[in-house]
Amino acid sequence: MVWTIAEARAIHDLPLLELLHRAQTVHREHHPPDAVQLCTLLSIKTGACPEDCAYCPQSGRNDAKVEPERLLPVDEVLTKARAAKDSGATRFCMGAAWRDAREGEQFERVLEMVRGVRDLGMEACCTLGMLTDEQAVRLKDAGLTAYNHNLDTSKEFYGSIITTRTYEERLATIARVAGAGIHVCSGGIIGMGETLGDRLGMLVTLANLDPQPESVPVNALVAVEGTPLEGRPPVDPFELVRMCAVARILLPGSMVRLSAGRSELSREAQALCFLAGANSIFYGDKLLTTGNPDVEADLALLRELGMRALLPEDPKKGVAKGATELPPVAAE
Repeated sequence: MVWTIAEARAIHDLPLLELLHRAQTVHREHHPPDAVQLCTLLSIKTGACPEDCAYCPQSGRNDAKVEPERLLPVDEVLTKARAAKDSGATRFCMGAAWRDAREGEQFERVLEMVRGVRDLGMEACCTLGMLTDEQAVRLKDAGLTAYNHNLDTSKEFYGSIITTRTYEERLATIARVAGAGIHVCSGGIIGMGETLGDRLGMLVTLANLDPQPESVPVNALVAVEGTPLEGRPPVDPFELVRMCAVARILLPGSMVRLSAGRSELSREAQALCFLAGANSIFYGDKLLTTGNPDVEADLALLRELGMRALLPEDPKKGVAKGATELPPVAAE
């Protein structure tokens, strides 16, 4: 079906308990009710990005205290991927602060990273900026599972946050990724000064893509000092819960990833997000250049909630995944 913002608004504005009930009903129709995907995100090239994204400490145009780093060596990335797997992560995401994916030796190095992660038995995801058709095909041939390219917000608000890349260019990259047969990972950020209509417009745009994204990160702004949005107030946890619930209802088959800002949520607020349909988290000590809850705290919470870890995708079965027991907490 084709969703409208008015329909999304009607869902969003339901009484919270009714909204949670509807979201959980949809969730159980499409996903194991007790399973969560554990993803680890590594910045493989940090800072000095030419984009002017107002929220991003990696922008070379902002004054955040981020030390630029060149593209990491393959061996170092794969060592970190092995450590993530040993901690229980099943998807390893690699992010490079580029406007466009680099050609030449650097792109060849990324392809080698993707192959190495897949050889470990993990899903591999990249976010490298805009892609050409040929780059998308080569990433697919290397075994890339998913490509992250967030819309960030609505088309109407987008220009207030980013001027160095258009909304249409974002959608074109998403189309290239999907056309190459790679899963699309695309979501947005709330708390940047946008309206509720902007938030829902972003979700409706994603929901009306064909195919819908395989995963949808829901981020709460981390207001980093030195960025234009450093003074923004924190997002109310209930607003994040409602966004997870609406994402689950509009995108029933997608993984809804509780992403940036999770470190500011209480255990109870995180549990509500899971109840609302979130079934994926970034797992590990760092989320690109901002903090993230540590592994042991995550495992303790998930274990207390009685949740299991989603297994990696079986390439022969598409997105069909099983679940297994969580890895032990080190303190035990």
